[in-house]
Amino acid sequence: MSLKDKIQKAKGLPERLKTANMLAWPRLEAVVINIGLGRAVTASAKPDEVIKKVSAEIAAITGQRPVATVAKKAIASFKTRQGMAIGLKTTLHGQRMYDFLEKFINVALPRTRDFRGLKASSVDDHGNLNVGIKDHTIFPESSADAAHSFGLEFTAVVKGSDRNKSLEFFKILGFPFEKRASKNHV
Repeated sequence: MSLKDKIQKAKGLPERLKTANMLAWPRLEAVVINIGLGRAVTASAKPDEVIKKVSAEIAAITGQRPVATVAKKAIASFKTRQGMAIGLKTTLHGQRMYDFLEKFINVALPRTRDFRGLKASSVDDHGNLNVGIKDHTIFPESSADAAHSFGLEFTAVVKGSDRNKSLEFFKILGFPFEKRASKNHV
C-alpha cells in the first residue's frame, strides 16, 4: 500500500487529528534534501569531480538530479571562496516525494545501525519533519565503495498543520518514532 493510500484509508484519522474535515488534515507538500560538502570539496585537489560523483549518488537515490549550492561569501578559515560550490540540494514533489519517503521508511531506516526510532523533537513547531542521516550508504542505490561518504539532511514539508497533528500524521504514514522510556527504568 502506497503512502497516498495510507492517508486516504487510515482508520480513525478524523478522531486522531480531531477534525472531520479532510481539507484540514496535514498535507505533504515537498521533501527537500540538502548535502553539505564543504570539507570534502575544500580538501580535494579536484572539487568538481567530488561534486559530480556525489551528484550522481544523490540522483540515484532520489531519482532527480540535484543542483549545486554555492558559497555566498568567501571565508578564509573554511577555505571557501565566493561562488564556490559547497553543497547540493534537491526538492522532490509528487510521486518522487512519495517514492523517496517509502524507500526511507521501509528500506533505509531498517538498514541503519542501532536505530531505535526517530525523535519526536525532529518535528518542528510548523509540523515539518527534519531528519539527518550520517551515512548515505543506508540507501540501496548508493555504492558502498564510494570515494566520499557523506551525510544528508531532509525535510518533509507539511502544509496546514501544527506539531501535534503532524506527529500523528507521520505516525499514520509509518514513520517509526522512538518510544518514551519510563522513569522507573533501572
